[in-house]
Amino acid sequence: MSTLDRAISASVPPDASEHAEAWHVKPSPILSVRELLELNERSDRQGWQQLSRHLTVMVASGAIWGLSWAHWWIAIPALVVYGFSLASMFAPMHECAHRTAFVSHPVNDAVAWLAGVLSFYNSTFYRRYHKWHHRYTQIPGKDPELEDIPPTNWMNYLWQMSGIPWWMGKGRRHIQTALGQFEGCPYISETARGEVTRSIRWQLAVYGGAIALSIAVQQPWFFIYWLLPLVVGQPILRFVLLAEHTGCTQDGNSLSNTRTTLTMWPMRLLMWNMPFHAEHHLYASIPFHALPKAHEKLAGQFTEVRPGYVAANRHIAARFDEAA
Repeated sequence: MSTLDRAISASVPPDASEHAEAWHVKPSPILSVRELLELNERSDRQGWQQLSRHLTVMVASGAIWGLSWAHWWIAIPALVVYGFSLASMFAPMHECAHRTAFVSHPVNDAVAWLAGVLSFYNSTFYRRYHKWHHRYTQIPGKDPELEDIPPTNWMNYLWQMSGIPWWMGKGRRHIQTALGQFEGCPYISETARGEVTRSIRWQLAVYGGAIALSIAVQQPWFFIYWLLPLVVGQPILRFVLLAEHTGCTQDGNSLSNTRTTLTMWPMRLLMWNMPFHAEHHLYASIPFHALPKAHEKLAGQFTEVRPGYVAANRHIAARFDEAA
């Protein structure tokens, strides 16, 4: 395989060579082979540093939350930060599902699984689901993310922002997966179903063990340090994730079907640079730490770049009147 072939191959997600249809092909070789090879380089140092920063925010805010209940003006902001740092463990799970956070596949898979436990996702299921999302981004009837109907009015929007539909969907899917039921999941192959089922059963066992420990010591630890914070953090994550594709074109054009959001550093930190989402979708092989540099090279190519998540969500909401 030539250097050019390796670079192009690296720019698409794993298994994207299967069913190679038009929307799998990059719109043009925007980056040179040399640029792409440089951006594609994985780094254990970057991965561990980023994970350490994320966990530091989580532990520090969680400690403040746990020690400041008598001072609500401190406890509530700490709970919000802690809750979002917990919910945004989705981000390292996502990065590790691409196997780009670390050099080693086993390390990526282990970190992804633990991050999924914290954020109530199952990484073993998600990795396969997410491959299809990249393979069929914004293609109606094919992209599994389009099964979640985008909001068309304020009532739908606020319902989704509450996180309640997410909790209901995740709970139902986890139970079905644990029972080996994969109806409506074409992205989970027959050969992968056993692994996915075992993974979610282990994950549910971790939650069961945490609940049992809380009951045994007669302390509401499971509720105080996981369930309640995640309930608080999920609406913020919904606000962020809704901006990634909602209102973008529903076609195979990688330059218009995904949105990049220019946001402040704390959000980029906890979301592992995923606000540079159009760059990520155009070249899914580029690891999180190289996305800012990729943005410098690619920003002018995209039709959807918004100056912050408030602006992105206002743009989405502006279409509610059009849909009425």
